[in-house]
Amino acid sequence: MHISLRTVLCLPFLALAACEDMSATGSSDPQGPSKRSCIRAVETHTGISGATINTTIPIVETGQHIIDLPGSPSWTCYTDETGAARELIETRLG
Repeated sequence: MHISLRTVLCLPFLALAACEDMSATGSSDPQGPSKRSCIRAVETHTGISGATINTTIPIVETGQHIIDLPGSPSWTCYTDETGAARELIETRLG
């Protein structure tokens, strides 16, 4: 089997390109799609834009996210096994 010098020289660049593509799709954060689904669900339900994931309240369940809205109460969002938002609960903290 003969491998050309060009092929050998291109392999590292192909590997880097594949890694860059994976990081751009959010694969480093396996819950990325579920977070986005919860943000969209809360914004759609409330009609308020600018929702963000709360990173200060500890999460105790898989598929659970706390979503903060500017000037409004936070929401707890539960997702299914596919990462789709399935349940929203208004959270009254303080």
